[in-house]
Amino acid sequence: MIVLASALDDVGRSLRESFFMLWETLWPLVFGFGLSGAVQAFVSREQMQRVMGDHGPGAVARASGFGVVSSSCSYAATAMAKSLFQKGADFTTAMIFMFASTNLVVELGVVLVVLIGWQFAAAEFVGGTIMIVLLALTGSLVLGSRLVVGARRRLGGGAGEVDEHQMMAGVSEERQAELEREPWHVKLRSRAAWSDAAGYSMADLMMLRRELVIGYLVAGFLTVLVPTHLWNDVFLHGQGFWTTLENVIVGPFIAVISFVCSIGNVPLAATLWHGGISFGGVVAFIFADLITLPLLLIYRKYYGGRLTLRLLVWFWAVMAVAGLAVEGLFSGVGLVPRTQSRPIVATAFHWNYTTFLNIGFLVIAGYLYWLYRNQRRLGGGAGYAMDPVCGMQVEVANAPAHRRYDGRDYWFCSDRCAERFDASPERYTKSDASSDEVPSRARS
Repeated sequence: MIVLASALDDVGRSLRESFFMLWETLWPLVFGFGLSGAVQAFVSREQMQRVMGDHGPGAVARASGFGVVSSSCSYAATAMAKSLFQKGADFTTAMIFMFASTNLVVELGVVLVVLIGWQFAAAEFVGGTIMIVLLALTGSLVLGSRLVVGARRRLGGGAGEVDEHQMMAGVSEERQAELEREPWHVKLRSRAAWSDAAGYSMADLMMLRRELVIGYLVAGFLTVLVPTHLWNDVFLHGQGFWTTLENVIVGPFIAVISFVCSIGNVPLAATLWHGGISFGGVVAFIFADLITLPLLLIYRKYYGGRLTLRLLVWFWAVMAVAGLAVEGLFSGVGLVPRTQSRPIVATAFHWNYTTFLNIGFLVIAGYLYWLYRNQRRLGGGAGYAMDPVCGMQVEVANAPAHRRYDGRDYWFCSDRCAERFDASPERYTKSDASSDEVPSRARS
């Protein structure tokens, strides 16, 4: 009984730690997803595809800029980079876009500031820039032209042409083109346009919900259950340069096996930092959200096994070198913070700026969700339907499963959701909102 009571206490404390990590970063998450959705809805993509034909300085700068204003979701960035490459962009430049999209975005910086400190946010942007330069300089050496040509031919043949992350994009290509043609003063005052922006925000959130949940839960349990001395056994300490070198190599390995990517790896990064890993090691771990095992499987689907293996080695080396460089730069100017042994977050509610901001942004989140749920009624969302089982927004033309029940059509993000619907259709058809008729142009 004593052992059981102790285990239950540990679980309770771990869940409490996870919850307050989420509470501490709730308003930055809402802000980040909302901003990302607005940018994706309003910024032109045709220009992105037109100006990335090589990896010269101009194309690299443009790819980086477009990445900054794109979705911070690792899966969405991966799908977008594949689409750019498939439509003629240089492969290295497409990878640079992907790195910028996941490392140089505002929402990631805000969460880092709140949970670990401004130094890590600054390191993320400095290191992200270093990685982009390294990718541009080494791309031609690392990537054989035969592999790249083979990957383009593979995509041209339809391999990996449609994936769930493209399918769950905020709006159809036709509606996106309409948004991009509208003048800014019109779409910024349009409920239809903002409902489409909310659609992008919700699509990103749906794609990342598993990573966010896993990230916060793993971080909470590691904070409570793993003693500091165990982290000290995994990572070198007190060996100067060799400590940093080992940490920036091992940090990405932790990311690979953790299955956590995008903003979801920040809570775990905070745990690693307070567990004793070096500044450069933590930064390299955060960079490594693009080489987690699920993404490696996606690369293999897109580009083939040989090119994926080369991407893994290339990305890992670039991330480690960038982490090492950031450690050296920040140490040289005295910006590396001291490792803190205090709790990562206060595990209690307080009437402070975090609470007030969370309340305000929860209201904003509620409004965004309302816009998303009423997207078609407000004039947006053409070509998309809502999966009645999981609530995901599904592109009708590419939906993996479709059912007709009681005179209405339903589309699903996966066969699994369709099977759950088949088992109990009455449960998922109570609300007419989830089964509104899709506009005729979506069917054409």
